[in-house]
Amino acid sequence: MKKVYFAGSIRGGRQDAALYGEMISFLEERGCRVLTEHVGLESLQAEGEKTMTEEEIFQRDMAWLTESDIVVAECTTPSHGVGYELGRAREMGKPVHIFYDLNRGRLSAMLAGDSRFILHPYLAKEEIFETLDRIARG
Repeated sequence: MKKVYFAGSIRGGRQDAALYGEMISFLEERGCRVLTEHVGLESLQAEGEKTMTEEEIFQRDMAWLTESDIVVAECTTPSHGVGYELGRAREMGKPVHIFYDLNRGRLSAMLAGDSRFILHPYLAKEEIFETLDRIARG
C-alpha cells in the first residue's frame, strides 16, 4: 500500500479544503494510505489544530513525511508550510507531485523551476482525478 503525504494550505487559507478532501478520498479509494487526511477536513480552520503545540505538529508531520512513499500537494493557495514540506520532501528524495489551478494564477518559481518536482497544472477539476488515478496505480 502506497503511503501518501498530502500537503495543502491550512494557515495560508482554507478556500480549497473541500478539494483537498476530494483528492484525499480519491487516493484512499484507490488503495493509498493518506497519512495527512486531516488536511482535507473542512472543519479544520485556518487557525490550525488547537489540541497540539506547534512543536508537536512539526514533529508529527515530519515523522509522517519521512514515512511516506510519495508527496501529493495542491498548491493553488500559497502556504509557507507546504513550501517547507516540499523542500524537505525533495531533500529526502521523495517523488513530489504538485497540482495547481491555472485559472487562479501561477505557481511559485521556486516550485515551478525545480525539475525534480512533478508538476500537474490543471484547468478543470476532472483533470486532477485522471492524474491522481495514474499516480495511485504507478
